[in-house]
Amino acid sequence: MVTPPLLHLEAVARAVRLPDGQTLEILRGIDLTVYEGAHVGIVGRSGTGKSTLLNILGLLDRPTAGHMLWDGAPTDRMSSRTASTTRGAQIGFVFQQFNLLPGRTALENVAHPLLYGTATDVRTRKKRAREVLEQLGLGHRADHVPNRLSGGEQQRVAIARALVRRPRLLLADEPTGALDVDTGRLVMDLLTEAAHASTAALITITHDPAIAARADRRFTLEGGVLT
Repeated sequence: MVTPPLLHLEAVARAVRLPDGQTLEILRGIDLTVYEGAHVGIVGRSGTGKSTLLNILGLLDRPTAGHMLWDGAPTDRMSSRTASTTRGAQIGFVFQQFNLLPGRTALENVAHPLLYGTATDVRTRKKRAREVLEQLGLGHRADHVPNRLSGGEQQRVAIARALVRRPRLLLADEPTGALDVDTGRLVMDLLTEAAHASTAALITITHDPAIAARADRRFTLEGGVLT
């Protein structure tokens, strides 16, 4: 039996209506197939549709044309509740701005997504969060709040938070954009290793060709077209 792709996009487009009545095409004819365990790198400059594509991949938005399948199921038939549940349980996000809760410790930040999981997730959240922090070399920093952590450590906490629910898809949006080159290289090493260890698909969206070059498959997004 052939395993279906985790994501399959066919001729996906996204357009918005402007106040003057004209239509702005943000994405056009996007074709993309991603299997579990794959690492895909997408390079694009600001304004090329990167955020819009990430929102569609992460079930935060829907195409205005074309089709997207999540694990073989058409996303245009998903209710908002199903999309939200799927996103929370199966998709992890890593952003350029770490988006950590400022008054919470690293352990509390990582455990936070599990509060919206099953009863077992809630009950074991601190144990699971500590395990992931230790895997990323931050066990000794678990009780520190974000402003006591370096930029690289904060990004590793953000990665741990994305991994804690064992997602099938990791979406990394400019994950090294706020870091120096050496720290960014270390963070990408950890992110790639963590994805491979969990068999999650990893899609990295970046303006940096060197970051995208670390992926198994590389694409360019220019003028809303993926090549």
